[in-house]
Amino acid sequence: MQQKGKITNWNDDKGFGFITPIGGGKQIFIHFKAFKNRSIRPEVNQIVSYDISKDKSGRTCANNASRLGDKKPKKTNKSSSTLSIIIVFVFSTFLVLSILATKMPALVLAVYFIVSLLTFIMYSVDKSAARNGDWRTPESTLHFLSLAGGWPGALIAQQKLRHKSKKQPFRVVFWGTVILNLTGFIWLLTPNGNAFLQSILINIIQMG
Repeated sequence: MQQKGKITNWNDDKGFGFITPIGGGKQIFIHFKAFKNRSIRPEVNQIVSYDISKDKSGRTCANNASRLGDKKPKKTNKSSSTLSIIIVFVFSTFLVLSILATKMPALVLAVYFIVSLLTFIMYSVDKSAARNGDWRTPESTLHFLSLAGGWPGALIAQQKLRHKSKKQPFRVVFWGTVILNLTGFIWLLTPNGNAFLQSILINIIQMG
């Protein structure tokens, strides 16, 4: 017969936490792999049903767990996905036109493309880790990549991989990195910004 308890502690990055039995008693360790439905991340205060088991070291842990009201993951919002593609397309077009119409070097386009591709890969790796309960990619790393120019890749990954697209605190910080990056990009189009960019390129060439 399954036990019932409440998740009172959860470390999403490491993929494990602790359950406090409804009837009281010691907290029970639970790993993400113990859940039947791994498409939804566990959260503190969720009520779960579980079996008592032992891990390889003989320690008590929860297994065969399910959350109260577990449902199948919702289908991706098509309008949201389409909007993300439009945003990336508009920015990419503006970036290409900026390079053609100003002195902005084509290297900027290459940087955006490479960092976006790397960001998409990191989202994919983190998605796989989330499913398997493995070590997660720190959110700070994903945000840094977005700030560095990888936000187009992140935006596509969030919709196509259905990853990090619902977690509100993450989304707030993510859009903050997008705004900061776009602000920096617009500054590069100014005379001072362009001169700064040209000086960096000259230093890179001299170092090479």
